[in-house]
Amino acid sequence: MKKIKLIFAIIALLAFSFQGCKKAEEVIPDPYADAKSPLGVAISQTDVPVPAVGIVGTSVTIKATGFDKFKDQLTFMFNGEKAEVVSVTATSITVKVPASGSTGVTSIAIGDQLFVGPLFTVSGLIQVDPTFKATAGTNGFVSQVYEMPDGRNIVLGNFTNYDNKGGVVPINRIARTSADGEYDRTFRTGKGSNGSLARVIEIGGRFIIAGGFSGFNQRTENISNITSLFTSGAIDTVKIQTKRKPTLTDTVTQKWFPKFNGGTNGYINRVYAHQGKILATGNFRYYVKRTYDKFNYDFTRDTVILDSTEIRQVLRFNLDGSLDKTFRFNTATNKGKESGNGPIDSYMHTDAEKLEKLVVFGSFNTFDGQPANRIVRLNADGNIDPTFTPGSGADNAIASCTYNSTTKKYVITGSFTTYNGKLAIGVAVLNDNGTLDESFSSKSFEGGQANYAKQLNNGLIVVSGYFVKYNNVTRNGFMVLTPTGTLAAGYNSTGPFNGSLSDVVETKSADGKKALLLIGGFNRFDNQLLNNIIRVTIE
Repeated sequence: MKKIKLIFAIIALLAFSFQGCKKAEEVIPDPYADAKSPLGVAISQTDVPVPAVGIVGTSVTIKATGFDKFKDQLTFMFNGEKAEVVSVTATSITVKVPASGSTGVTSIAIGDQLFVGPLFTVSGLIQVDPTFKATAGTNGFVSQVYEMPDGRNIVLGNFTNYDNKGGVVPINRIARTSADGEYDRTFRTGKGSNGSLARVIEIGGRFIIAGGFSGFNQRTENISNITSLFTSGAIDTVKIQTKRKPTLTDTVTQKWFPKFNGGTNGYINRVYAHQGKILATGNFRYYVKRTYDKFNYDFTRDTVILDSTEIRQVLRFNLDGSLDKTFRFNTATNKGKESGNGPIDSYMHTDAEKLEKLVVFGSFNTFDGQPANRIVRLNADGNIDPTFTPGSGADNAIASCTYNSTTKKYVITGSFTTYNGKLAIGVAVLNDNGTLDESFSSKSFEGGQANYAKQLNNGLIVVSGYFVKYNNVTRNGFMVLTPTGTLAAGYNSTGPFNGSLSDVVETKSADGKKALLLIGGFNRFDNQLLNNIIRVTIE
Protein backbone atom coordinates (compact mmCIF):
# COMPACT_ATOMS: atom_id res chain seq x y z
CA MET A 1 0.00 0.00 0.00
CA LYS A 2 2.88 2.38 0.68
CA LYS A 3 4.02 1.98 -2.91
CA ILE A 4 0.53 2.68 -4.23
CA LYS A 5 0.22 5.80 -2.08
CA LEU A 6 3.55 6.97 -3.43
CA ILE A 7 2.35 6.44 -7.00
CA PHE A 8 -0.83 8.41 -6.33
CA ALA A 9 1.29 11.20 -4.88
CA ILE A 10 3.38 11.25 -8.05
CA ILE A 11 0.22 11.48 -10.16
CA ALA A 12 -1.19 14.22 -7.91
CA LEU A 13 1.99 16.21 -8.51
CA LEU A 14 1.57 15.52 -12.24
CA ALA A 15 4.99 13.95 -12.24
CA PHE A 16 6.75 17.30 -12.75
CA SER A 17 9.51 15.53 -14.59
CA PHE A 18 6.99 14.71 -17.35
CA GLN A 19 7.62 17.62 -19.71
CA GLY A 20 4.93 18.90 -21.99
CA CYS A 21 7.50 19.13 -24.77
CA LYS A 22 9.00 15.68 -24.27
CA LYS A 23 9.82 13.67 -27.34
CA ALA A 24 7.55 10.73 -28.02
CA GLU A 25 10.11 8.17 -26.92
CA GLU A 26 10.50 9.76 -23.47
CA VAL A 27 7.99 8.24 -21.08
CA ILE A 28 7.19 8.16 -17.37
CA PRO A 29 9.02 5.35 -15.55
CA ASP A 30 6.82 2.30 -15.11
CA PRO A 31 6.21 1.85 -11.34
CA TYR A 32 5.74 -1.88 -11.97
CA ALA A 33 8.90 -2.37 -13.99
CA ASP A 34 10.27 -4.66 -11.29
CA ALA A 35 7.19 -6.91 -11.26
CA LYS A 36 5.03 -8.21 -14.08
CA SER A 37 1.42 -7.07 -13.73
CA PRO A 38 -0.92 -10.03 -13.18
CA LEU A 39 -3.91 -8.20 -14.66
CA GLY A 40 -2.98 -8.52 -18.32
CA VAL A 41 -3.67 -4.88 -19.12
CA ALA A 42 -1.60 -2.20 -20.84
CA ILE A 43 -1.88 1.51 -21.59
CA SER A 44 0.45 3.39 -23.91
CA GLN A 45 2.10 6.62 -22.87
CA THR A 46 3.27 7.35 -26.41
CA ASP A 47 0.05 6.89 -28.38
CA VAL A 48 -1.57 10.33 -28.55
CA PRO A 49 -5.15 10.54 -27.19
CA VAL A 50 -7.90 11.36 -29.67
CA PRO A 51 -8.28 14.29 -29.47
CA ALA A 52 -5.02 15.34 -27.73
CA VAL A 53 -6.51 18.66 -26.58
CA GLY A 54 -10.01 19.43 -25.37
CA ILE A 55 -12.21 21.45 -23.06
CA VAL A 56 -14.10 20.16 -20.04
CA GLY A 57 -16.73 17.66 -21.21
CA THR A 58 -14.78 16.52 -24.29
CA SER A 59 -14.96 12.79 -25.06
CA VAL A 60 -11.42 11.40 -25.31
CA THR A 61 -10.31 7.98 -26.53
CA ILE A 62 -7.12 6.41 -25.15
CA LYS A 63 -5.45 3.31 -26.59
CA ALA A 64 -5.45 0.68 -23.86
CA THR A 65 -5.72 -3.11 -23.96
CA GLY A 66 -7.30 -5.59 -21.60
CA PHE A 67 -9.30 -3.09 -19.54
CA ASP A 68 -12.65 -4.33 -20.85
CA LYS A 69 -12.43 -7.19 -18.32
CA PHE A 70 -12.35 -4.59 -15.51
CA LYS A 71 -14.72 -1.95 -16.87
CA ASP A 72 -16.90 -2.09 -13.74
CA GLN A 73 -13.91 -1.81 -11.41
CA LEU A 74 -11.63 0.81 -12.98
CA THR A 75 -11.29 4.52 -12.29
CA PHE A 76 -9.97 6.84 -15.02
CA MET A 77 -8.29 10.11 -14.03
CA PHE A 78 -7.16 13.30 -15.73
CA ASN A 79 -4.30 14.72 -13.66
CA GLY A 80 -5.59 12.83 -10.62
CA GLU A 81 -9.23 13.86 -11.05
CA LYS A 82 -11.86 11.17 -11.65
CA ALA A 83 -13.57 11.16 -15.06
CA GLU A 84 -16.77 9.66 -16.41
CA VAL A 85 -16.07 6.46 -18.36
CA VAL A 86 -18.15 6.36 -21.57
CA SER A 87 -17.06 3.01 -22.98
CA VAL A 88 -14.36 0.36 -22.63
CA THR A 89 -13.34 -2.02 -25.41
CA ALA A 90 -10.56 -4.58 -25.74
CA THR A 91 -8.28 -1.94 -27.33
CA SER A 92 -9.45 1.45 -26.04
CA ILE A 93 -11.23 3.40 -23.37
CA THR A 94 -13.36 6.51 -23.97
CA VAL A 95 -13.89 9.04 -21.19
CA LYS A 96 -15.11 12.61 -20.65
CA VAL A 97 -12.86 15.36 -19.32
CA PRO A 98 -14.22 16.17 -15.82
CA ALA A 99 -15.03 19.68 -14.62
CA SER A 100 -12.08 19.49 -12.23
CA GLY A 101 -9.68 18.07 -14.84
CA SER A 102 -6.51 19.89 -15.82
CA THR A 103 -3.56 19.40 -18.13
CA GLY A 104 -1.36 16.49 -17.14
CA VAL A 105 -1.00 12.74 -17.28
CA THR A 106 -3.94 10.39 -17.55
CA SER A 107 -4.12 7.27 -15.41
CA ILE A 108 -6.26 4.24 -14.70
CA ALA A 109 -6.67 2.67 -11.26
CA ILE A 110 -7.87 -0.88 -10.68
CA GLY A 111 -8.01 -1.65 -6.99
CA ASP A 112 -4.65 -0.65 -5.58
CA GLN A 113 -2.81 -0.75 -8.93
CA LEU A 114 -2.25 2.37 -11.00
CA PHE A 115 -1.43 2.53 -14.73
CA VAL A 116 -0.04 5.76 -16.14
CA GLY A 117 -1.23 6.88 -19.56
CA PRO A 118 -0.37 9.67 -22.01
CA LEU A 119 -0.44 13.41 -21.48
CA PHE A 120 -3.69 15.23 -22.23
CA THR A 121 -4.04 19.01 -22.52
CA VAL A 122 -7.20 20.51 -21.08
CA SER A 123 -7.88 23.86 -22.74
CA GLY A 124 -9.61 26.68 -20.89
CA LEU A 125 -9.81 30.43 -20.46
CA ILE A 126 -6.11 30.86 -19.65
CA GLN A 127 -3.64 30.26 -22.48
CA VAL A 128 0.05 31.03 -22.92
CA ASP A 129 0.22 34.18 -25.07
CA PRO A 130 1.99 33.42 -28.37
CA THR A 131 2.58 37.14 -29.00
CA PHE A 132 4.95 37.49 -26.02
CA LYS A 133 8.44 37.51 -27.50
CA ALA A 134 10.59 36.48 -24.51
CA THR A 135 9.92 32.78 -25.07
CA ALA A 136 13.11 31.67 -23.30
CA GLY A 137 12.39 33.77 -20.21
CA THR A 138 15.25 34.29 -17.77
CA ASN A 139 17.68 31.98 -16.01
CA GLY A 140 16.83 33.33 -12.57
CA PHE A 141 14.15 34.91 -10.41
CA VAL A 142 12.28 37.97 -11.72
CA SER A 143 11.27 40.30 -8.91
CA GLN A 144 9.69 43.21 -10.77
CA VAL A 145 8.60 44.47 -14.17
CA TYR A 146 8.44 48.27 -14.08
CA GLU A 147 6.41 49.90 -16.85
CA MET A 148 8.00 53.09 -18.12
CA PRO A 149 5.93 56.05 -19.36
CA ASP A 150 6.87 55.23 -22.98
CA GLY A 151 5.45 51.69 -22.68
CA ARG A 152 8.78 49.90 -22.40
CA ASN A 153 9.58 47.80 -19.32
CA ILE A 154 12.47 47.46 -16.91
CA VAL A 155 12.83 43.82 -15.82
CA LEU A 156 14.97 43.02 -12.79
CA GLY A 157 15.72 40.19 -10.42
CA ASN A 158 18.50 37.63 -9.99
CA PHE A 159 19.15 36.48 -13.56
CA THR A 160 22.20 36.68 -15.83
CA ASN A 161 20.42 35.89 -19.08
CA TYR A 162 17.23 37.24 -20.64
CA ASP A 163 15.59 35.42 -23.55
CA ASN A 164 18.95 33.82 -24.41
CA LYS A 165 20.41 37.23 -25.28
CA GLY A 166 23.06 37.09 -22.55
CA GLY A 167 25.02 34.05 -23.68
CA VAL A 168 28.18 35.98 -24.65
CA VAL A 169 27.86 39.06 -22.43
CA PRO A 170 25.79 38.36 -19.28
CA ILE A 171 22.71 40.46 -18.63
CA ASN A 172 23.21 40.90 -14.93
CA ARG A 173 19.93 41.31 -13.06
CA ILE A 174 18.46 44.16 -15.09
CA ALA A 175 17.15 44.49 -18.65
CA ARG A 176 14.96 46.82 -20.66
CA THR A 177 12.34 45.37 -22.99
CA SER A 178 9.49 46.30 -25.27
CA ALA A 179 5.94 45.96 -23.97
CA ASP A 180 5.88 42.52 -25.62
CA GLY A 181 9.07 41.31 -23.95
CA GLU A 182 11.61 41.89 -26.73
CA TYR A 183 15.09 42.65 -25.34
CA ASP A 184 16.31 46.24 -25.81
CA ARG A 185 20.08 46.34 -26.42
CA THR A 186 20.23 50.14 -26.18
CA PHE A 187 19.97 50.03 -22.37
CA ARG A 188 23.60 50.55 -21.32
CA THR A 189 24.07 48.78 -17.99
CA GLY A 190 27.47 47.28 -18.80
CA LYS A 191 28.27 44.51 -16.34
CA GLY A 192 25.10 45.27 -14.44
CA SER A 193 24.62 44.40 -10.79
CA ASN A 194 26.85 42.00 -8.85
CA GLY A 195 23.92 40.89 -6.68
CA SER A 196 20.19 40.42 -6.85
CA LEU A 197 17.89 43.37 -7.52
CA ALA A 198 14.48 43.67 -5.91
CA ARG A 199 12.96 46.96 -7.06
CA VAL A 200 13.36 49.97 -9.33
CA ILE A 201 11.59 53.33 -9.27
CA GLU A 202 12.00 56.45 -11.37
CA ILE A 203 12.38 59.71 -9.45
CA GLY A 204 14.28 62.95 -9.89
CA GLY A 205 15.26 62.05 -13.45
CA ARG A 206 17.01 58.90 -12.31
CA PHE A 207 16.29 55.23 -11.78
CA ILE A 208 16.77 54.09 -8.18
CA ILE A 209 17.56 50.37 -7.97
CA ALA A 210 17.65 48.39 -4.73
CA GLY A 211 18.21 44.84 -3.53
CA GLY A 212 21.26 42.98 -2.27
CA PHE A 213 24.36 44.18 -4.15
CA SER A 214 27.62 46.07 -3.63
CA GLY A 215 28.65 46.95 -7.18
CA PHE A 216 27.24 48.00 -10.54
CA ASN A 217 29.11 47.89 -13.85
CA GLN A 218 32.60 49.38 -13.28
CA ARG A 219 31.77 50.56 -9.77
CA THR A 220 32.61 47.33 -7.95
CA GLU A 221 32.50 48.75 -4.43
CA ASN A 222 31.03 51.54 -2.29
CA ILE A 223 27.42 50.56 -2.94
CA SER A 224 25.27 49.30 -0.08
CA ASN A 225 22.18 47.70 -1.66
CA ILE A 226 20.88 50.85 -3.38
CA THR A 227 22.13 53.26 -6.03
CA SER A 228 21.00 55.59 -8.82
CA LEU A 229 21.25 55.15 -12.60
CA PHE A 230 20.80 57.50 -15.50
CA THR A 231 17.79 56.60 -17.61
CA SER A 232 20.29 55.27 -20.17
CA GLY A 233 21.21 52.52 -17.70
CA ALA A 234 24.62 53.92 -16.75
CA ILE A 235 25.42 54.38 -13.06
CA ASP A 236 25.34 57.98 -11.81
CA THR A 237 28.85 58.80 -10.53
CA VAL A 238 30.88 61.74 -9.24
CA LYS A 239 34.65 62.34 -9.00
CA ILE A 240 35.78 62.83 -5.40
CA GLN A 241 39.13 63.45 -3.75
CA THR A 242 39.79 60.88 -1.03
CA LYS A 243 42.47 61.17 1.66
CA ARG A 244 44.68 58.62 3.34
CA LYS A 245 47.61 59.15 5.69
CA PRO A 246 50.23 56.43 5.31
CA THR A 247 53.06 58.72 6.52
CA LEU A 248 53.43 62.19 7.86
CA THR A 249 52.70 63.39 4.33
CA ASP A 250 49.03 63.45 3.39
CA THR A 251 48.02 61.64 0.20
CA VAL A 252 45.08 62.74 -1.92
CA THR A 253 43.57 60.47 -4.56
CA GLN A 254 40.91 61.31 -7.12
CA LYS A 255 38.38 58.56 -7.75
CA TRP A 256 34.90 58.07 -9.21
CA PHE A 257 32.22 57.03 -6.74
CA PRO A 258 28.46 56.39 -6.98
CA LYS A 259 26.76 59.76 -6.62
CA PHE A 260 24.00 58.25 -4.46
CA ASN A 261 25.83 58.20 -1.12
CA GLY A 262 23.70 56.10 1.20
CA GLY A 263 22.50 52.59 1.79
CA THR A 264 21.79 49.91 4.34
CA ASN A 265 23.63 47.03 5.98
CA GLY A 266 21.10 44.49 4.71
CA TYR A 267 18.84 43.57 1.82
CA ILE A 268 16.29 46.14 0.65
CA ASN A 269 13.15 44.41 -0.58
CA ARG A 270 11.07 47.46 -1.62
CA VAL A 271 11.61 51.10 -2.59
CA TYR A 272 8.89 53.67 -3.19
CA ALA A 273 8.65 57.29 -4.28
CA HIS A 274 7.36 58.98 -1.13
CA GLN A 275 6.74 62.72 -0.79
CA GLY A 276 9.52 63.49 -3.27
CA LYS A 277 11.95 61.20 -1.46
CA ILE A 278 12.80 57.48 -1.45
CA LEU A 279 11.24 55.17 1.11
CA ALA A 280 12.91 51.78 1.56
CA THR A 281 11.92 48.69 3.51
CA GLY A 282 13.78 45.48 4.29
CA ASN A 283 15.33 43.54 7.11
CA PHE A 284 18.28 45.87 7.64
CA ARG A 285 19.37 47.37 10.97
CA TYR A 286 21.50 50.33 9.91
CA TYR A 287 21.62 53.16 7.44
CA VAL A 288 25.16 53.59 6.09
CA LYS A 289 26.99 56.35 4.22
CA ARG A 290 30.56 56.99 3.13
CA THR A 291 32.77 59.85 4.24
CA TYR A 292 35.24 60.90 1.57
CA ASP A 293 36.83 64.04 3.03
CA LYS A 294 38.51 62.56 6.13
CA PHE A 295 41.73 60.61 6.51
CA ASN A 296 41.07 56.89 6.60
CA TYR A 297 44.46 55.85 8.05
CA ASP A 298 44.52 52.84 5.74
CA PHE A 299 48.16 52.44 4.72
CA THR A 300 47.58 50.00 1.89
CA ARG A 301 44.62 51.02 -0.28
CA ASP A 302 42.19 53.79 -1.16
CA THR A 303 39.28 52.94 1.12
CA VAL A 304 36.76 55.34 2.58
CA ILE A 305 35.16 55.65 5.99
CA LEU A 306 31.77 53.96 6.40
CA ASP A 307 29.47 55.60 8.95
CA SER A 308 26.30 53.97 10.25
CA THR A 309 23.10 55.05 11.99
CA GLU A 310 20.72 52.61 13.66
CA ILE A 311 17.37 52.52 11.90
CA ARG A 312 15.47 49.28 11.40
CA GLN A 313 13.39 47.98 8.49
CA VAL A 314 11.81 51.26 7.32
CA LEU A 315 13.73 54.41 6.39
CA ARG A 316 13.57 57.30 3.97
CA PHE A 317 16.43 58.61 1.81
CA ASN A 318 16.81 62.06 0.37
CA LEU A 319 17.48 61.98 -3.36
CA ASP A 320 21.25 62.26 -2.83
CA GLY A 321 21.24 59.20 -0.55
CA SER A 322 21.44 61.03 2.76
CA LEU A 323 19.17 59.88 5.58
CA ASP A 324 15.93 61.79 6.01
CA LYS A 325 15.82 62.30 9.77
CA THR A 326 12.35 63.85 9.65
CA PHE A 327 10.77 60.41 8.98
CA ARG A 328 10.52 57.70 11.69
CA PHE A 329 13.59 59.03 13.47
CA ASN A 330 14.38 60.23 16.99
CA THR A 331 16.96 63.00 16.76
CA ALA A 332 17.49 62.97 20.54
CA THR A 333 18.76 59.37 20.51
CA ASN A 334 19.97 59.50 16.91
CA LYS A 335 18.10 56.28 16.18
CA GLY A 336 15.15 55.21 14.13
CA LYS A 337 11.91 53.81 15.54
CA GLU A 338 11.70 50.19 16.69
CA SER A 339 9.71 48.83 13.72
CA GLY A 340 8.85 45.11 13.83
CA ASN A 341 10.32 42.49 16.13
CA GLY A 342 10.55 40.03 13.24
CA PRO A 343 11.02 39.93 9.44
CA ILE A 344 8.89 42.30 7.34
CA ASP A 345 7.78 43.05 3.80
CA SER A 346 5.63 45.95 2.64
CA TYR A 347 3.08 47.35 0.21
CA MET A 348 2.75 51.06 -0.62
CA HIS A 349 -0.61 52.62 -1.50
CA THR A 350 -0.79 54.87 -4.53
CA ASP A 351 -4.59 55.21 -4.64
CA ALA A 352 -5.95 58.65 -3.76
CA GLU A 353 -7.82 57.61 -0.60
CA LYS A 354 -4.74 56.11 1.05
CA LEU A 355 -1.96 57.84 -0.86
CA GLU A 356 1.53 56.90 0.40
CA LYS A 357 0.26 54.82 3.31
CA LEU A 358 2.46 51.78 3.90
CA VAL A 359 1.20 48.32 4.84
CA VAL A 360 3.87 46.34 6.70
CA PHE A 361 3.44 42.58 7.06
CA GLY A 362 5.53 39.52 7.86
CA SER A 363 6.40 37.56 10.96
CA PHE A 364 6.27 39.96 13.92
CA ASN A 365 3.93 40.52 16.86
CA THR A 366 4.94 44.05 17.85
CA PHE A 367 5.60 47.14 15.77
CA ASP A 368 7.08 50.31 17.27
CA GLY A 369 6.57 48.61 20.63
CA GLN A 370 2.83 48.12 20.14
CA PRO A 371 1.02 44.78 19.65
CA ALA A 372 0.68 44.07 15.92
CA ASN A 373 0.24 40.49 14.82
CA ARG A 374 1.94 40.21 11.44
CA ILE A 375 0.29 43.24 9.81
CA VAL A 376 0.07 46.99 10.42
CA ARG A 377 -0.47 50.10 8.32
CA LEU A 378 1.47 53.35 8.60
CA ASN A 379 0.22 56.79 7.69
CA ALA A 380 2.20 58.91 5.25
CA ASP A 381 4.01 60.49 8.22
CA GLY A 382 5.34 57.06 9.27
CA ASN A 383 3.17 56.62 12.36
CA ILE A 384 0.80 53.69 12.91
CA ASP A 385 -2.58 54.23 11.24
CA PRO A 386 -5.33 53.73 13.87
CA THR A 387 -8.02 53.38 11.16
CA PHE A 388 -6.48 50.07 10.06
CA THR A 389 -7.99 47.57 12.48
CA PRO A 390 -6.87 43.95 11.98
CA GLY A 391 -7.78 43.04 15.57
CA SER A 392 -5.59 40.14 16.68
CA GLY A 393 -4.32 39.79 13.11
CA ALA A 394 -2.92 36.57 11.68
CA ASP A 395 -1.90 33.70 13.93
CA ASN A 396 1.21 32.97 11.86
CA ALA A 397 3.45 34.54 9.22
CA ILE A 398 2.05 36.52 6.28
CA ALA A 399 4.08 35.83 3.11
CA SER A 400 2.44 38.29 0.71
CA CYS A 401 0.01 41.18 0.74
CA THR A 402 -1.47 42.79 -2.37
CA TYR A 403 -4.18 45.38 -2.87
CA ASN A 404 -6.64 46.11 -5.67
CA SER A 405 -7.76 49.72 -5.85
CA THR A 406 -10.80 48.80 -7.96
CA THR A 407 -12.25 46.25 -5.52
CA LYS A 408 -10.65 48.04 -2.51
CA LYS A 409 -9.57 44.71 -1.05
CA TYR A 410 -6.30 43.30 0.25
CA VAL A 411 -5.38 39.65 -0.30
CA ILE A 412 -2.87 38.05 2.05
CA THR A 413 -1.25 34.62 1.97
CA GLY A 414 0.92 32.71 4.41
CA SER A 415 1.11 29.97 6.99
CA PHE A 416 -1.74 31.36 9.12
CA THR A 417 -4.97 29.49 9.84
CA THR A 418 -6.93 32.29 11.55
CA TYR A 419 -7.28 36.06 11.20
CA ASN A 420 -8.62 38.07 14.11
CA GLY A 421 -9.67 34.75 15.65
CA LYS A 422 -11.71 33.65 12.63
CA LEU A 423 -10.92 30.76 10.30
CA ALA A 424 -8.67 31.80 7.40
CA ILE A 425 -6.60 28.97 5.92
CA GLY A 426 -3.54 30.29 4.11
CA VAL A 427 -5.39 32.91 2.03
CA ALA A 428 -7.59 35.73 3.29
CA VAL A 429 -9.30 38.76 1.79
CA LEU A 430 -9.32 41.93 3.89
CA ASN A 431 -11.44 45.03 3.66
CA ASP A 432 -9.57 48.29 3.19
CA ASN A 433 -9.70 48.97 6.93
CA GLY A 434 -7.88 45.70 7.71
CA THR A 435 -10.91 43.70 8.86
CA LEU A 436 -11.57 40.22 7.49
CA ASP A 437 -13.89 39.99 4.48
CA GLU A 438 -15.95 37.02 5.56
CA SER A 439 -17.60 36.62 2.15
CA PHE A 440 -14.34 34.94 1.09
CA SER A 441 -13.68 31.52 2.61
CA SER A 442 -10.42 29.74 1.86
CA LYS A 443 -10.62 25.96 1.58
CA SER A 444 -8.11 23.33 2.66
CA PHE A 445 -4.66 22.97 1.07
CA GLU A 446 -2.71 19.74 0.65
CA GLY A 447 1.00 19.36 -0.07
CA GLY A 448 2.00 22.90 0.87
CA GLN A 449 0.66 26.42 1.10
CA ALA A 450 -0.03 29.53 -0.94
CA ASN A 451 2.69 32.17 -0.90
CA TYR A 452 1.28 34.76 -3.32
CA ALA A 453 -2.18 35.96 -4.34
CA LYS A 454 -3.59 38.96 -6.15
CA GLN A 455 -7.13 40.02 -6.92
CA LEU A 456 -7.83 41.11 -10.49
CA ASN A 457 -10.08 44.03 -11.34
CA ASN A 458 -12.93 41.61 -12.18
CA GLY A 459 -12.76 40.11 -8.68
CA LEU A 460 -11.03 36.84 -9.58
CA ILE A 461 -8.03 35.95 -7.42
CA VAL A 462 -4.83 34.45 -8.84
CA VAL A 463 -2.98 32.23 -6.32
CA SER A 464 0.39 30.49 -6.50
CA GLY A 465 2.46 28.41 -4.10
CA TYR A 466 3.71 24.91 -3.43
CA PHE A 467 0.39 23.20 -2.82
CA VAL A 468 -0.83 20.09 -4.65
CA LYS A 469 -4.56 20.17 -3.91
CA TYR A 470 -7.10 22.83 -3.01
CA ASN A 471 -10.42 21.76 -1.55
CA ASN A 472 -9.47 18.18 -2.50
CA VAL A 473 -9.06 19.10 -6.19
CA THR A 474 -5.67 18.74 -7.89
CA ARG A 475 -4.19 22.18 -8.48
CA ASN A 476 -0.42 22.07 -8.86
CA GLY A 477 0.75 25.38 -7.44
CA PHE A 478 -1.42 27.72 -9.51
CA MET A 479 -5.15 28.45 -9.47
CA VAL A 480 -7.79 31.10 -9.97
CA LEU A 481 -10.46 31.60 -7.30
CA THR A 482 -13.77 33.41 -7.27
CA PRO A 483 -14.28 36.29 -4.80
CA THR A 484 -15.85 33.74 -2.43
CA GLY A 485 -12.91 31.31 -2.48
CA THR A 486 -14.13 28.57 -4.83
CA LEU A 487 -12.24 27.45 -7.94
CA ALA A 488 -13.34 29.67 -10.85
CA ALA A 489 -15.00 27.64 -13.60
CA GLY A 490 -13.07 27.62 -16.86
CA TYR A 491 -9.91 29.16 -15.38
CA ASN A 492 -8.42 26.09 -13.72
CA SER A 493 -7.54 23.75 -16.56
CA THR A 494 -3.84 24.66 -16.57
CA GLY A 495 -1.52 21.86 -15.51
CA PRO A 496 1.65 21.80 -13.41
CA PHE A 497 3.10 25.09 -12.23
CA ASN A 498 6.46 24.68 -10.53
CA GLY A 499 7.67 27.61 -8.46
CA SER A 500 6.18 30.82 -7.13
CA LEU A 501 4.99 34.21 -8.35
CA SER A 502 6.28 37.59 -7.26
CA ASP A 503 3.71 39.63 -9.19
CA VAL A 504 0.74 39.46 -11.54
CA VAL A 505 0.27 42.45 -13.86
CA GLU A 506 -2.99 43.01 -15.74
CA THR A 507 -2.12 43.99 -19.30
CA LYS A 508 -2.95 43.30 -22.97
CA SER A 509 -1.50 40.92 -25.54
CA ALA A 510 -0.09 42.28 -28.79
CA ASP A 511 -3.40 41.48 -30.50
CA GLY A 512 -5.45 43.29 -27.86
CA LYS A 513 -6.62 40.40 -25.71
CA LYS A 514 -6.91 40.70 -21.95
CA ALA A 515 -3.72 39.27 -20.51
CA LEU A 516 -1.67 38.72 -17.37
CA LEU A 517 2.07 39.11 -17.06
CA LEU A 518 3.27 36.48 -14.59
CA ILE A 519 6.73 36.87 -13.01
CA GLY A 520 8.63 35.16 -10.23
CA GLY A 521 10.74 32.06 -9.79
CA PHE A 522 9.24 29.19 -11.78
CA ASN A 523 10.22 26.82 -14.59
CA ARG A 524 6.89 25.37 -15.65
CA PHE A 525 3.43 26.65 -16.45
CA ASP A 526 0.61 24.47 -17.78
CA ASN A 527 3.19 21.67 -17.86
CA GLN A 528 5.31 23.63 -20.38
CA LEU A 529 8.91 24.62 -19.74
CA LEU A 530 8.61 28.38 -19.24
CA ASN A 531 11.05 30.33 -17.11
CA ASN A 532 10.26 33.10 -14.64
CA ILE A 533 8.39 35.52 -16.95
CA ILE A 534 5.44 34.75 -19.22
CA ARG A 535 2.31 36.39 -20.49
CA VAL A 536 -1.00 34.56 -20.63
CA THR A 537 -4.29 35.56 -22.17
CA ILE A 538 -7.28 35.34 -19.86
CA GLU A 539 -10.75 35.49 -21.41
